[in-house]
Amino acid sequence: MNSGQAEHLRKGVRAEHLAESLLVEAGLTILARNFHSRFGELDRVCRSERELIFVEVRYRAHTRFGSAAASVTPAKQKKLTKAAHYYILTHDHLSKLFMRFDVIGIDSNQQTQWIKGAFLATV
Repeated sequence: MNSGQAEHLRKGVRAEHLAESLLVEAGLTILARNFHSRFGELDRVCRSERELIFVEVRYRAHTRFGSAAASVTPAKQKKLTKAAHYYILTHDHLSKLFMRFDVIGIDSNQQTQWIKGAFLATV
């Protein structure tokens, strides 16, 4: 971790590491970390036997404005969906898998909320 990095960015990186640990413990294979496209970033792309899982990791220090998971707005969902479609276009061998969008919310106490199938793909 870069010590010159802003504290909120360091917390975000720690949250992504925690989320990845949960994903691996659940038996998922990590295919990509922080996949960037012109449509946006996918925090983690994972695979199970039959599913391609796009995971958005959200960190919230305070819940007074809602949970981390609730912060994935419809506009953000649309960006994630477009980025996921682009990922599939560039990884054609995965196109036959069922596509799922999960959100892992993490708070300042390292409490996690994993919402599987948090939203449906909309373009």
